[in-house]
Order: sequence, then C-alpha cells, then structure tokens
Amino acid sequence: MKEPSSPSVPVIRFMDRTTPPHVVTLILLAGLGAMVMNIFLPSLPQMAEYFDTSYAVMQLSVPLYLLFSAILNLFIGPISDNLGRRPVMLWGLCLFLIATLGCIMAPNAAVFLGFRIAQAAIATAMVLSRAAIRDLYSQDQSASMIGYVTMGMALVPMISPAIGGALQQVFDWHATFWTMFIIGGGILVIVFFDMGETARKSDKSMLGQFAEYPELLRSPRFWGYALATAFCSGAFFAYLGGAPFVGSTVFGMDPFWLGLYFGAPAVGYFAGNFITGRFATRFGVNRLVLVGCLANALGSALSLLAFFLGLGTANTFFGLMTLVGLGNGLCIPNATAGMLSVRPHLAGTAAGLGGAIMIGGGAGLAVLAGALLTPESGAYPLIWLMLLTAIAGVCSILVVMRREHQLGLETPTPPLA
Repeated sequence: MKEPSSPSVPVIRFMDRTTPPHVVTLILLAGLGAMVMNIFLPSLPQMAEYFDTSYAVMQLSVPLYLLFSAILNLFIGPISDNLGRRPVMLWGLCLFLIATLGCIMAPNAAVFLGFRIAQAAIATAMVLSRAAIRDLYSQDQSASMIGYVTMGMALVPMISPAIGGALQQVFDWHATFWTMFIIGGGILVIVFFDMGETARKSDKSMLGQFAEYPELLRSPRFWGYALATAFCSGAFFAYLGGAPFVGSTVFGMDPFWLGLYFGAPAVGYFAGNFITGRFATRFGVNRLVLVGCLANALGSALSLLAFFLGLGTANTFFGLMTLVGLGNGLCIPNATAGMLSVRPHLAGTAAGLGGAIMIGGGAGLAVLAGALLTPESGAYPLIWLMLLTAIAGVCSILVVMRREHQLGLETPTPPLA
C-alpha cells in the first residue's frame, strides 16, 4: 500500500529544543507513562489497610485511571494537532506532578482516587511520543522507531513493580508516589530543553480538528488496527487488574516477590519490541501484528491448560505471561504505526482516538477482572478473560489484512479505505 511521502528527517541534537526530540527523551516519556501505571500495584493490599477500605475499592485506582486516560486521549490528539506537540506535552507533565502530590497527601480513599484519576494527564506522554515519531517517519520506519522506543520503555514495567514492592517493604506506599514525582519532575526539565516541535502547523480551528474524527471512524483499516491494539493490550490490562489479587491471595506472595514476578510480561514485551525495531521494515506491520496476537493468545491458552492439569503455580502463571508481553511488544507498535498511517495528516488525532479505544477497553477489562476474581474462583476468570480478548485481537488484524488485499497492495488508499 503506497502512502504519502514523509518529510525528510531533520538533524536531531539532544537538549536542543530547536530540533525534534531525541529518542532518549521519547523513551523517557513512554517509560514514565508505563511506570505510573504499575509501580504502586504491589502496595494495593497495604493501601487498602491504610485507608481502612476494601481491596476492591483500591483496585479501582487501575480502571478509573485507565478510563480517564482514554477520555483524555480523545482530546490530546486534536489539541496537539492544532497547538503543537511541545506545549501540550509540557502542560500534561505539570498537571501530572500536581496530581501526584495530591495522591501523596490524600486523607482518605475517595480523595486519593480523585487525584489518581488526575494522574491520567500523563497520557500526553504516551500519545505524543508516538505522534512525534509519525510526524517524522514513514509507516514502516515509524513502526521500527516506535518499536525501539517501546523496547526502551519495556525496561520500566519490568523493574518498576519490583521497585514498588521493595519501597513498600522498606517504607510504605507513599514512597512509590514520591518516586513518581521526582522522576516526573526530572523528565519535565529534559522535555523543556530537548523537545522541539514536530507537528506541522494546522490551518484548522480546534473544532475543525475534532470534526475530522468521522474521517477516521469511517475507515475499516483504522478500526482494524485500533481494535487489534485494544484486544491484544486488553489481555495485559486485565492482567493489571487481576494479577495483584492472584499473586497475593491465590499464591500468598509478599509485596516484594509479587512485584518481581509481576514484571514478567515486560521481559516478553522487550523482546517483541526488539523484533519490531529490527524487522518491521522487512516484514511489514501486518504480519508482525498477526504474530503478536497469536503469541498473546498462546500465552493465555497454555496458562489455562496448566491450571486444568493441576500445574498452575506462581511460576507457570507469571512465567507464561511473558508470551502475553511478547505479543503486545509485536502488536502494539506495529498496529499503532498502521493506525497512524491510515491518514498521516491526522497522526495526532489518530493516536488519541486509537489510544482512547485501547485504554477505554482496557479499563473495562481491568474492572471486570477485579470483579470476577474471588478466593474461590482462583485465577480461572482472569485467564479466560485474557484468552478471549487475545482471540478477538487475531480476528481484528485479519480484517485489516483482508481489506488491504481487496484494495490491492499497490493501489493508493481510497477516501474511505
């Protein structure tokens, strides 16, 4: 499929805001978003005790955060297409720091959850780090670059739960949020001095930017890519919502070991993004998305089989989640690059809308996982949920591949392709 030619990539100099952001800055931004999502999860049982409430209430800090991240994604893309990536990124980081202080000082669970929702402002980092890449590169090149960026950020979810668990053991849950604040402040300084503007100036008003959503929503290819990311990552979001309960209640793990085991999917995620970075331009995004969705489904299927055979342990449950991570590492950067390339002039809008679909679905799955799990049910509801969403991801990318076959690989994309 031919696509509009991308502008030549300008010279990039680190800590020079007259040039586009350096890849290190983009990795830090993407990593911060990943860290905020999971560093505090090993502390959830202890936070429930601190605020004198139930685990189910504190577990809402995951889906509510994801839900409001999804809502913000709808606005971040069009706003940044209109105002530019740089100012929106800086304001998002400032709001995140204020919200983090609110979490630290919260007197009760309700106030904490309110500020936890406000931490969703960090969604700007995830959306705009990818949109900035698509501003500069072609589809397959952007898939490769996104793969390298998310490969770097994969290190963060690999180690941050273990760090959060260790901080909980030595201090208490407040230490994890102070860690977020300090790292977020440092990244704000780096972004201020390094991130030049990448978006081309739009001649449309803000309302005009939002009015372009229907152009994306009428595209079967956009929906296929967006749903592939939503369902593939949905298995991981369900894991985020249910794994702390499985680890602490089903397997009786303490916070440190739960945090260490919890990062298992990030090992596979790192590998998947490395493969994307090396081979996206050779094999194309669709093949790698399909392989990723299949790996995602395989991890859940093998875990379910292990429990049916009476072999379900912490080692098998968390170990097989590396395949889920591998699938996400292959699917998300490639499907994101495809999604942003359906309409390159709407890269920011597509990043926001696609992110909203992905994260909104993840929020619902995280809530469902938390609601279904009981000491009597064990890990079964979570694994079934992960398997079914992974299969839906396979179906979604097959729709894209069928659509592109209908269009012809060398045929320019028609208006509603």
